[in-house]
Amino acid sequence: MRKKNRLFALPLLSFLVLTQVLVAQTQEEEIIIKYINQRYVEPAQRPDKNPSVIDTVLTNNLTNYPLLVLQQKTSIQLEKIEPATVKMEPKLPQLYHSYAKIGVGSTLMPLGEIYFDGTRSRKYIYGAHLKHLSSYGKISGYAPAQFDRNSLNIFGGINERKYSLIGDLHYNNNGFHYYGIQNELLNRDSIAQRFSDAGGTVTFDSHAKDSASFNYKIGLTYNNFQSMKPLVDSLALWRAQENYVALNTTANYKFGKEIFSTDLNVRYNGYKYGIADTSISLIDTGIVRNNTVINLAPSITTFAKNNRFKAKIGLDLTVDVNQVSKVYIYPNAEVKYSLFNDMFIPYLGVKGGMKQNTYKSLTAQNEFLLTNVVMRNENKVADVYFGIKGTLSKRISFNASASFAYVKDKALFVTDTLYSLGNKFNIIYDTLSITTIEGSISYQLVEKLKIDAIGRYYSYALNNNSYAWNLPQFQIITRGSYNLYDKFLVNLDVNLEGGRKALVYKAGEDVTLEDNQFAKTLGFITDINLGLEYRYNSRVSAFLQCNNLAGQRYKRWYNTPVQGFQVMGGVTFRF
Repeated sequence: MRKKNRLFALPLLSFLVLTQVLVAQTQEEEIIIKYINQRYVEPAQRPDKNPSVIDTVLTNNLTNYPLLVLQQKTSIQLEKIEPATVKMEPKLPQLYHSYAKIGVGSTLMPLGEIYFDGTRSRKYIYGAHLKHLSSYGKISGYAPAQFDRNSLNIFGGINERKYSLIGDLHYNNNGFHYYGIQNELLNRDSIAQRFSDAGGTVTFDSHAKDSASFNYKIGLTYNNFQSMKPLVDSLALWRAQENYVALNTTANYKFGKEIFSTDLNVRYNGYKYGIADTSISLIDTGIVRNNTVINLAPSITTFAKNNRFKAKIGLDLTVDVNQVSKVYIYPNAEVKYSLFNDMFIPYLGVKGGMKQNTYKSLTAQNEFLLTNVVMRNENKVADVYFGIKGTLSKRISFNASASFAYVKDKALFVTDTLYSLGNKFNIIYDTLSITTIEGSISYQLVEKLKIDAIGRYYSYALNNNSYAWNLPQFQIITRGSYNLYDKFLVNLDVNLEGGRKALVYKAGEDVTLEDNQFAKTLGFITDINLGLEYRYNSRVSAFLQCNNLAGQRYKRWYNTPVQGFQVMGGVTFRF
């Protein structure tokens, strides 16, 4: 292409030059120039082969690496393996069918106790317990204060893979004296009292292994409670007689992360003193009270955050069937959250409910109660509580909480002067708000050392009374046990209590007048009990129990001091 361009450019250049000359010449004169040029035309050539695709493969140079011979000297050493040994755990300790405890106290206080039960069995449970404790001691300056406690309990049951059936029978016979009179010469028969308590319980409990199964529990309870017959046979009916029947059921079903539960309870209590609508004096009339409490309490419990969060919400629908039937609805809710692998567990909740007061439950608090009392059920409208619990280490756990409760018909024990000489107690009822602050800590070193300490502070605000009579303002309870080589066992209990007031009816020492009520300050309670046991072998041991180490004759109830320092010793046998 480059050659052809030169051949074409030369004639063109000549033509342009000639043209310019001719133009210039034409202006003056005419000049004629003849030019001869030889043109060269390149001959055409034709390929003698057809076009084809040439596939060219480019070869890469292969790099050859020579074999490197690295020879390292090695040696094999066989480690000796010690022959395996199987450590045999010590045999389970031998169990004995019977256990007996015999002792005597410094205040002529005999003690006898015997247990009988079955040994290890996967299916059957059975046994019996018989106990007697009495005291013939005196409290200086007061009426005879002898007492005796007798109890018999028989139990048995069957444990199957899908259910268990357990029942028990009990009989208690407790005698004592209303000794709250400063008269040592008073005839003890005139102030004697004896409570007879007999009953039993049967419980059927299903326990299916499948977590999504339906489980339930049914319990039936009967109890008969009576006070001693009067000395005059014609007044045999004028005593406290009570029959209690209860049907308690609970059921739960787990579905996913929720547990659906419900409780249905029916409790009947029939209390009778004398003959209804009949009087034996101007102030002593018959009392008949038939009370039934029915409550249905459904709830839902859910879990989240790998079970660290737990929430429960429900309610308690209660029907109080008395002279006038009433319906109550109580809240039942709680939330808690586990922090740092159960190190701290804050919780918050609200609850309520109705407590059915019976003559048996009231005398369990204060046995010096009159036999003709008016009973009401305690109505806890709401109880809001919050706190935090957890573990500071693998040996130390704690709990700190506060609660605010609003209670109607709270039973308060006050000294009676209408039916007695001031040596018995009656009941008055009031509506109050109770604030409770509580803290506890526990330490346990396997089975060697255990220590528990609980502190409580109470604040009361009553509608009709100046103080919550005979109730403490603060309590400190400490319990500890120490096991030295499983040979020496030490137990220590300390109970401190203060801030109690008693209602009295005249001015006197430590008595204040407030809102037209005389309030007497009761003494501070310091009750320390120490127990020691020496195990001679696995079947025989000796014990020493020291009660009221401080020797304080404090008054648990107004004008009823306890016995001073007491010592009891004895032996135990297993056979």
